[in-house]
Amino acid sequence: MRYVYHTHGTCSVEISFDIDENETITNISFTGGCPGNTKGICALCDGQSASYIVSKLKGITCGPRPTSCPDQLATAILEAVDAIHST
Repeated sequence: MRYVYHTHGTCSVEISFDIDENETITNISFTGGCPGNTKGICALCDGQSASYIVSKLKGITCGPRPTSCPDQLATAILEAVDAIHST
């Protein structure tokens, strides 16, 4: 399933990724944000389980902001997992 999430409180405005029935995340892409950082996040997270990514990224902040692009990816993944289990 392709999941698209509109971010809140970050320079990136959207995150999209695929999530399968085993909760494996692939094909992550950010729209906006710091290109090097978001490409790095995508490369490191591609093929990882949803639970692993969330455990590593949830709660990361960016400067004075209460969230970050990695934190928003974790939030998006949690929503996608909920969507999978509610269908």
